[in-house]
Amino acid sequence: MSTREEAPVYFQEYPDGSVKRFSPDIASASEESNNGYKSKDVIIDSSKPITARLFLPDSPESSGRLPVLVYFHGGGFCFGSTTWLGYHHFLGNFSVASQSIVLSVDYRLAPENRLPIAYEDCYSSLDWLSDQVSSEPWLERADLSRVFLSGESAGGNIIHHVAVKAIKNSACHVKIKGLLSIHPYFGSEQRTENEMADDAARDVEMSDMYWRLSVPEGSNRDYFGCNIEKTELSVTEGIQFPAVVVYVAGLDFFKERGVKYAKFLQSKGVKEVKLVEAEGESHAFHVINPLSEATRLLQRNMSDFLKSH
Repeated sequence: MSTREEAPVYFQEYPDGSVKRFSPDIASASEESNNGYKSKDVIIDSSKPITARLFLPDSPESSGRLPVLVYFHGGGFCFGSTTWLGYHHFLGNFSVASQSIVLSVDYRLAPENRLPIAYEDCYSSLDWLSDQVSSEPWLERADLSRVFLSGESAGGNIIHHVAVKAIKNSACHVKIKGLLSIHPYFGSEQRTENEMADDAARDVEMSDMYWRLSVPEGSNRDYFGCNIEKTELSVTEGIQFPAVVVYVAGLDFFKERGVKYAKFLQSKGVKEVKLVEAEGESHAFHVINPLSEATRLLQRNMSDFLKSH
């Protein structure tokens, strides 16, 4: 059967609407210590389903409470999983480096589950944290007054919308102290300068495909989840926004969108917005090469951000 849409190696959609996803190497969770951390899979909501992987440093350096990093993977909203080896190594090692508990969430994917479902699924992980903190042994030292959101690509998009919802929802029981947005994935009907470059055609084609598969039927790239300028965020709410660090990569096609995102937050009155560039690196390099020196540098920078907030 010929495909209607595809991303070689990762994803194929067929004319009948069926989807086939391809996974790279997979890592199993292990409650035994491995490289200084342990991990296990948990169920956020069995009815949808939404699952997650918990990472816990096995020898915390202090007896106090630990910050929590909630991570949402990338993949253009259409593929990706916390079980992928790159995510497992990156987040497990980060839990040790930062002395934090990490909750890595597997949300439902498009095109079967179009936006805003990913936002709703990921927000539900905050409710799960609040509900489980008194009964899940691995969360007994979790400090819900120091919860951080992070993710790369589509995940960097998701953390913004989860944070906006948390600000608007007075019933949210966790305190989001900061966002660590890695190579965030945004777009719009209006092309940016680098999207109009002669050598950008293939990247534009792939980006447009993911948005076409992800936004609600009948929407375009000016959908609020894609075009950050369409987000309903008042200056009053911007002032309440947590601290944000936006990571961009020098060789990333989406770098320009990440810079625009940081400027957007500043225009809305967000008090602390920092932009950090990894020169000479490509999109999602920390997942592709989770043991590289560039990845270790990213982990140290992220750890410093957690410790300072």
